[in-house]
Amino acid sequence: MTRPVSYKRHRFPPQIIAHAVWLYFRFPLSLQLTEEMLLERGILVSYETVRRWALKFGPDYARRLKRKRPSRYDIWHLDEVVITIAGKKNWLWRAVDQDGYVLDEVVQARRNTKAAKRLLKRLLKKQGCPPRRMITDKLGTYAAAQRQIMPTVEHRSHKGLNNRAENSHLPFRRRERVMQGFRSPRHLQRFISVFSAVRNLFVPPRSRRSAPATHLHRLNAMAE
Repeated sequence: MTRPVSYKRHRFPPQIIAHAVWLYFRFPLSLQLTEEMLLERGILVSYETVRRWALKFGPDYARRLKRKRPSRYDIWHLDEVVITIAGKKNWLWRAVDQDGYVLDEVVQARRNTKAAKRLLKRLLKKQGCPPRRMITDKLGTYAAAQRQIMPTVEHRSHKGLNNRAENSHLPFRRRERVMQGFRSPRHLQRFISVFSAVRNLFVPPRSRRSAPATHLHRLNAMAE
């Protein structure tokens, strides 16, 4: 059973804390701009308080959101992006489904077969079964990992086929610029787990992407 989030010894009511954390992770806002957005609504908190709330409550909110995720992952799009942290290259390995819904992300120091295998193992553990199809770019480590971990899964590797994964990087890249980088790989992993859980709320199934259906989906997501 999921333990309820405890707000003991917090001066502000849970609704304000949750709204502040939601603003910070949903939109490309710095901590200072989040503070200003709250002030506009008459809520006087410092950006340091927002930072502490994000660190404390963000992971709890993300865990609850991930338990509500839909089951529609028969195609996996895999890709990786380079992130420079403290002058060193790290790789954020990502997997999304055919709708752009983030399935998993893991920060790793290498861009090799071992790193690709780790991502596939995490995905299989979380999803419970392999996909019908796996789509990647031409990076050879994906093919090597797929042959070892999921040999029966159809694998298509072509840069043009993987626009779904590459386009899914854009919200994170915008946020990375606002934050002016990350302090450590652990900081990045912690942030991205909450950021993507919140973002997933707003990813409608492709069959419901008319304007009215998208608006309704967003309204429902805001009510979560």
